[in-house]
Amino acid sequence: MTNQSLEILFEDNHCLAVAKPAGVLMVGDDTGDETLLDQAKAWLREKYRKPGNVFLGVVHRLDRPVSGVALYARTSKSASRLAEQFRAGTVTKVYNAWVNGTPPDGTHTLTDWLLKNRDTNTTRVTKEETDGAKLSSLEFRVVSRSAGRSLLEVHPKTGRSHQIRVQLSSRGWPILGDLKYHGPPANNPSAIALHARSLTIQHPTQQTEVELVRDLPNDWAEWFGVPV
Repeated sequence: MTNQSLEILFEDNHCLAVAKPAGVLMVGDDTGDETLLDQAKAWLREKYRKPGNVFLGVVHRLDRPVSGVALYARTSKSASRLAEQFRAGTVTKVYNAWVNGTPPDGTHTLTDWLLKNRDTNTTRVTKEETDGAKLSSLEFRVVSRSAGRSLLEVHPKTGRSHQIRVQLSSRGWPILGDLKYHGPPANNPSAIALHARSLTIQHPTQQTEVELVRDLPNDWAEWFGVPV
């Protein structure tokens, strides 16, 4: 993806929010692949004609196969304040997910103890007394259904690794394309049908609420065979 195709959702002197495509890393890993962070820095350098390095603070992360709203901080003070909002759980996060199966109507809460295996980069549901297990909670409701699949609106209450993916899969509702957690394959092996639709934050320097929104990707119809 070139800098020209970077989709800017919000920008001021303190924050930069961009649309993350599925398959793109938010920050670097062992693969050495180009990241959304690299692209965002390049975009800022070009826009403001900055010859040197550009600061962007990472305040949250999305898994590589997930799309949606990605937020960075443009100053260290903003980075600290935004990161604290994520740690404190005061950021409102809304996801959409197409899952295999038919969860019940109504609003439901899922609460589990999750344990991450860093060697395999997977998370599993476990017992409360398991060493290293962390409490994980989310709410969801069914938005629509199609051919034995369901579109969910998901509100994670904690920020555990892979929590939406593993909590839904553990109930028999794996996300489309998410082979790691037993989901059916998709036409795009780099994507799963999980999308960070919105983030609502307190602006780091102003006493205002900021809602950042990115609608579902149109490509989902082709990738997952679902209505968009």
